[in-house]
Amino acid sequence: MYAIIAADGRQYKVHTGDELQVDLREGANPGDAITFDNVLLVSGEAGIQVGKPSVPGASVAAEVIAQEKGEKLYIQKMRRRKNFRKRTGHRQRYTRVKIGAISV
Repeated sequence: MYAIIAADGRQYKVHTGDELQVDLREGANPGDAITFDNVLLVSGEAGIQVGKPSVPGASVAAEVIAQEKGEKLYIQKMRRRKNFRKRTGHRQRYTRVKIGAISV
């Protein structure tokens, strides 16, 4: 059984027991429960249900494992012949969740 969920402007294909990195959820501590209500597709014993745009009554339960930081990305800007160089960085913060039950 799997589902396709929409969260934070992205779509994820999830199975029960998967670990997933989603954008930071403020106030979500490890052990907290999160539900994803925007389920676009559910595949199960009864076949595939496709939503228009989402499947009514379907949800995916998840448990917060940790708050994490991603890799550091460096942005470099340079203008030729002007002696201008700038280097900045960015490190995105994520929430790691473990997918629990997929209910229809």
